[in-house]
Amino acid sequence: MCGMSQRSPVRSSVRPRARADASMSLLTNVMEHSLDDGYAEAAARRSAAGLPRTLGSKLGLAAGLVLAAVVVTIGAAQARVSAPEIAKEREELIERVEERGSGVEQLESRVEALRQEVDAEQRRALEAGGGSENGELLRVLSGAVPVKGPGVKLVVDDADQADQGGGGPRESNGFSDSGRVHDRDLQWIVNGLWESGAEAIAVNGQRLTALSAIRAAGDAVLVDNKPLVPPYTVLAVGGAEQLLDAFWSSADGQYLKVLQKEYGVRADLSAQQEVRLPAAPSLTIRHAAPRDPADNKSTADTEKDTS
Repeated sequence: MCGMSQRSPVRSSVRPRARADASMSLLTNVMEHSLDDGYAEAAARRSAAGLPRTLGSKLGLAAGLVLAAVVVTIGAAQARVSAPEIAKEREELIERVEERGSGVEQLESRVEALRQEVDAEQRRALEAGGGSENGELLRVLSGAVPVKGPGVKLVVDDADQADQGGGGPRESNGFSDSGRVHDRDLQWIVNGLWESGAEAIAVNGQRLTALSAIRAAGDAVLVDNKPLVPPYTVLAVGGAEQLLDAFWSSADGQYLKVLQKEYGVRADLSAQQEVRLPAAPSLTIRHAAPRDPADNKSTADTEKDTS
C-alpha cells in the first residue's frame, strides 16, 4: 500500500468543443417558431370556432366583390347609353349660342345704322337753320360740321416721373399722383380756351360740343365716354395770337404754368396757321322756345285759385 503512490484527481484544462451550429441557434429558433404566441393563440381560437364562421367571412367578401363589379358594370352601361344624349344636347346648345350671337350682331348693325340716320337727320336740321345769321355759328358750336382755320395747338403730357411733386393743394384735392395729367386739368385747360375766344376745340381728335364732358374712370381720362391716353393734343380754332395772349393771361393759363413749374407736367402751346377739326361723332340737339304769356297767366291764375 505504501509503495503505491496515490494520485490526486487532476481537472483537465481543455474545454469541451462547441457545436458548429451553436451560433445559428437564434436563426433556427426564428425559423422554427416564426409565428408569435399571440398570433398562434388567435389562430387556435379561430380553429376551435369551426369552419362555418370562416366560410361566412369568405362568402361575405365574395358578395362584396360581386356587388362592386355589378355597380361598376351598371355605371359603365349608363355612361355608354347617356353619352350620345349629352353630345346631342351640347351640339344643340352650341347652335343656340351661335344663333343668338348672329342675332346680336344683326341688332348691333341695325342700331349703328339707326344712329347714323339720326345723326344725319340732326345735321340736316342744323343745316336747315343756315338761313339765319347765327346758323353757321350754331353748326360750328354743335359740332355738326368739320372746321378748319387758324388756331392754336396745345400738347400736354405727364411729367417724366409721374409721381414727382407732392403735397400742396394738388394732393389735398385727391390726386395721389401729382405728376400726371388728370381730367380736372383738361377741364381747366379747355374752359380757358373757350373763355379765350376759341370757336371749336378737339382733344386727341375728339370734337367737343356744348354737351361734352371730360371725366375720369380710374386712371383713364374720358372725353364723351371715350378713353384717351397721353399725350393730350388740344386743337382750338380761332385767332391764333389772340388765343395765345388771352389764354396765358387767364387763370387757367396760370394754372397750367403752375403744373409745369411745380409738378413737372409738360406743355407746349403754339400758334398754327391752319387747324382742322373733325365733326362730332354724334349729335344731341336741344332747343328752347319762348313761353307763351298766356301760359304764364293761366299758371298764375291756377296757383291763385289753389291758394
